Amino acid sequence: MIIVEPLRGESVSAHRVEIVERKGIGHPDTICDSIMEAISCALSREYKKHCGVVLHHNIDKGLLSAGSAVTRFGGGRMTKPMELFVGDRATFQAGGKTIPVNSIAIKTAKQWLSENLRFVDPEKHVRYHSVLAPGSEELTDIFQRSGKAREANDTSALIGYYPLSSTEKIVLGLERYLNSPRFKSRFPETGEDIKVMGLRTGRTVSLTVAMPLISQFIQSEKEYFARKKDIQKEIRKFLTRKGDFSAVDLHINALDKEGRGLGGTYLSLLGTSADSADSGQVGRGNRVNGLISLNRPLGTEAAAGKNPVSHVGKIYNVLAHKTAEKIYRNIGGIEEVYVLLLSRIGSPVSTPQMASAQVLLSKGLKLKDRSVEISRIIEKEFSHIADFCRKLSEGKFPVC
Repeated sequence: MIIVEPLRGESVSAHRVEIVERKGIGHPDTICDSIMEAISCALSREYKKHCGVVLHHNIDKGLLSAGSAVTRFGGGRMTKPMELFVGDRATFQAGGKTIPVNSIAIKTAKQWLSENLRFVDPEKHVRYHSVLAPGSEELTDIFQRSGKAREANDTSALIGYYPLSSTEKIVLGLERYLNSPRFKSRFPETGEDIKVMGLRTGRTVSLTVAMPLISQFIQSEKEYFARKKDIQKEIRKFLTRKGDFSAVDLHINALDKEGRGLGGTYLSLLGTSADSADSGQVGRGNRVNGLISLNRPLGTEAAAGKNPVSHVGKIYNVLAHKTAEKIYRNIGGIEEVYVLLLSRIGSPVSTPQMASAQVLLSKGLKLKDRSVEISRIIEKEFSHIADFCRKLSEGKFPVC
């Protein structure tokens, strides 16, 4: 069933207050999401290699337990490694062959850490625990049934929206810039564990950035605050080119306090707070569009690591945002659109129990003139869901 209805109320941009958060690639929660998703993609490749299809797995339970480190100006050392726990379920036999699920999981985790966190040595700084086990017979049986689309393995409700507000764009854009190769080449002393919190009040936005400096590059408290000043100047230069705000208020490492030495500076040995201060968990970080937007309705499903061909908690999560974007881009006069998708366990993922579009149109326009076209876009997306799931399994749609 497809229902198109008007969105009641104002757009997010018309709210007086808007709050948006983004956790960067080095945040412990994002590390967990990213690694579990990478493991899902790696297992999907292995399953397709041996039997031509993606088999049952859900790698959506993960925990990164913080290590311990002694940090000082000019360096430091790890005293206890971080610990990564990988869960939930996977298929261990495929095409008459045993699949080395646990070794694939650990190898993939090490590769991701090596490629994304410059100062983390995957062999020295992390211990790995894979507690993956075979799935239940009923859920595993889904993958033995015929049909172009797999049956949904859960009853789940998901939501996506488009377009992003100016506040969402500036928060997302700033974190991506601070973790970009260009910025890191200029400021190699900055860590990857970046968190940006944006508060818009009217047309004024306040941005609070947490970003550790790597201890080996900082020889003294004086140098720390000098480098912080240079970084702040660069960020302000970046922000002058972004958004349509009347004023931008910027705070970096707001807990810092001059004169307190190590206690008044945000230093990190490895560039992530997981080296000594903060643990991470799947599902506590960004939604699939990379943001945590408090003014928007939020689904509760953690997409990272879920099966890309039967778990609607992942499929519909991403599809809802992609469909909302296509509706917005292909139909004129839309200010904001939300897509709500509901599955029923046992029904093909190509046949939702409900697909609803809530649309806010520009003044003077009527929804009845566009509802048929909106419905057609939704129908088309579901008619191509097999290809969409294939791309999900290949990691072509980021989920954090």
